[in-house]
Amino acid sequence: MTVRLVIADDHAVVRAGLRALLEGEPDLDVVAEAGSGEEAVRLAAELKPDVVLMDLRFAGADLDGVDAVRRMSAEVPAVPVLMLTSYSGRADVVRALEAGARGYVLKAGPPEELFRAVRGAAVGVLALAPEVVGELVGQVVRPDVDLTEREVEVVRLAAEGLSNRAIAQALFLSEATVKTHLVRIYRKLKVENRAAAVTEAARRGLIQLD
Repeated sequence: MTVRLVIADDHAVVRAGLRALLEGEPDLDVVAEAGSGEEAVRLAAELKPDVVLMDLRFAGADLDGVDAVRRMSAEVPAVPVLMLTSYSGRADVVRALEAGARGYVLKAGPPEELFRAVRGAAVGVLALAPEVVGELVGQVVRPDVDLTEREVEVVRLAAEGLSNRAIAQALFLSEATVKTHLVRIYRKLKVENRAAAVTEAARRGLIQLD
């Protein structure tokens, strides 16, 4: 069986390299390339490939890889999407899988791993890079931070741009209590300010950024 692929990446050189690599395999055939998430969705609907290889982020685009996966899951659910990216953080992996991706592999991985993931995705097998599995399992087995439910609420509202006073009003707390929560959050996340706390909380999968 020949696996028909669409490659979606915003770098033409990366697409060319992937095409050459994949088409070196007798059963893999790249039928189209997309330079944006929007184009990937359109090509998936038109061509009905066996697998779409999707980058996570597209520079300057309104639709990132995860949003494109979400749209494909709704519009062309029969077309599996395999994330191929440089990012292995838990938050990125979880977002992609929740959106409907059938696998998550890294650009830095060995070619055989990519080939195996492509063939697996084409027949409905979930494919995860070993580093990704380690990241997910490590977070479950040995969570490296333990924010309370209230602290997560505080950092989530901080991520929405609310001031300490607005957070206090939203959670029916005093402003002093909010400041105390923030100090504890900074200490647990090993950061020094609000922006860094939001970024780190998102990286660890504690909150999601829109």
